Amino acid sequence: MSRLSHLDDEGRARMVDVGGKVVTRRVAVAAGRLDTTAEVVAAVLRDERGHANTLPKADVLATARIAGIQAAKRTSELIPLAHPLPLDKVTIEFEAGEVSIAITATAAVTAKTGVEMEALTAVAVAGLTLHDMVKALDPAAVLGEIRLIEKTGGKHGRWTRAATEPADAPTPPSTPGRAVAIVSSTRSAAGEAQDSTGPALVEWLRAQGYQIDAPVVVADAAIGEAIRDAVAGSPGIVLTTGGTGVSPTDRTPEATAAVLDRELPGIAEAIRAAGREAVPTAALSRALAGLAGDTIVVNLPGSSGGVRDGLAVLEDLLPHLREQLAGGDHG
Repeated sequence: MSRLSHLDDEGRARMVDVGGKVVTRRVAVAAGRLDTTAEVVAAVLRDERGHANTLPKADVLATARIAGIQAAKRTSELIPLAHPLPLDKVTIEFEAGEVSIAITATAAVTAKTGVEMEALTAVAVAGLTLHDMVKALDPAAVLGEIRLIEKTGGKHGRWTRAATEPADAPTPPSTPGRAVAIVSSTRSAAGEAQDSTGPALVEWLRAQGYQIDAPVVVADAAIGEAIRDAVAGSPGIVLTTGGTGVSPTDRTPEATAAVLDRELPGIAEAIRAAGREAVPTAALSRALAGLAGDTIVVNLPGSSGGVRDGLAVLEDLLPHLREQLAGGDHG
């Protein structure tokens, strides 16, 4: 295996001497992605198309593009051992997905050394700028998957990421997919109370790897339609909070039972048991858990503490449940 080029024979960091290299046209393409919410993507696209601003900071993509270009030009000031380069061009493109914004940067130079770090730095700073611009709407946005896609020029010619992956390489584990969080609260839906359970669900689900938009907040009377609509989209999991007690307006268990193909009573009982340790009245919960097709549906209490206890139970059970749904055994 070749040694690291930025270390000398004694293992000390050094700037590589490129004086003897040939001047060639060199191009590098890098990519990354900001995972956010559908609300943010829609707001960014509205601002980009010149509509009334819905974000506190306007011109989101234009600002991120300029930031990425500026960062590419200053890469040698940010990366200690990178060479200053007279860039020929830097371009940055964005592609909006349902709940993400993909970033692609292309950097070109006619020089003695490559331009990979400039392309990667452009993606990183453009993504960080996007995060800064949308954080008022989604402070939980995640910037990631920053990687080199291809490079050309120099004695090694063309390198592509795809060419380095063997045809029989194992498929990486799939992501859990999409999730939906539903809050059943008539007062929150009317704007009379501030809900904290929905954001807690969104944060937890994202930490488990799910893609999820903002929580759906509905009046108690509308919970049936909300659950039916969520399940119709075949997400990996639907979590609800609220409406699980014995009040005349508590309808979440009935709405859930109407969509379930198979119940998972052990999960519901475990969540009740966890809640009873702190709040004896948790025994009154009628919450259900089960499967609607391959979608996991779980009711959680409408209190922050109840949600916290319920998520702690799910954290231990969810990985094995997903394995079984994918055809795994009971080992």
